[in-house]
Amino acid sequence: MLDDQDNAVIDQVARVAIEHPGQHLIAAFDFDGTAIQGNSPVLLVRYLQKRGMLGKRVIGKILAWAAAYKLRLPQNEAWVRGLVFTAFEGRAREEVDAFLRDFYDEVIEGQKRFRPQAAGVMEELRAIGAEVVIVSATFDPIVQRAREERGFDACICTRMEVDRRGLYTTRVDGPCIEGIHKVRSLRAYAQARYGEGKWRLAAAFGDHHSDISLLAAADNAFAVSPDNPLEREAKRRGWNVLDWTCPVEK
Repeated sequence: MLDDQDNAVIDQVARVAIEHPGQHLIAAFDFDGTAIQGNSPVLLVRYLQKRGMLGKRVIGKILAWAAAYKLRLPQNEAWVRGLVFTAFEGRAREEVDAFLRDFYDEVIEGQKRFRPQAAGVMEELRAIGAEVVIVSATFDPIVQRAREERGFDACICTRMEVDRRGLYTTRVDGPCIEGIHKVRSLRAYAQARYGEGKWRLAAAFGDHHSDISLLAAADNAFAVSPDNPLEREAKRRGWNVLDWTCPVEK
């Protein structure tokens, strides 16, 4: 059952449907820190480290990248994802995807990290006819497994390159779905699926300042348990601020 703040979310999206009849409504959700409690790439690195699948040197580089990211310094998103995927370089896509699915089951679902508020709002948005799309920088197989488990409609996530033999490389296939690329990728998806002028981004949900472009593109913007820069921006722009923080099981 939704609380008052989450019922207000549904009401705002329902008003968009009334004001724009005939247009397909999309509700876009970030994944890490929004739909789930925590950051799946960070959790994956810990998961790989425990299994001895990442060398100390690689882990050191990832930690240095993370420290710079926290300081909001310009960072190469593709580079750090390539570092993580050194654990899977030269391994078959089917094998790696199965590993990442198991990671999702054990760590995200097993530790109850998928936020109940996010799940409830997604369900209600779908009930009123909105398409729920996850738009995330995290690795595609992880969110594909979440889609199977949680039943949202689509996901647009970072994909890693697979070579002609069906083996993963350490290169990103296309852009990392981060920052402005979330808006561009979502727009390309919607235009291809519905056509010009036949859809609206009725709502967007994000927790991090890198989600500002996505939230700014929506009819209704929701800052979910936001970091400090996003919270300041949300207050400045009059965006909704939601508290979806939840406990996890370790």
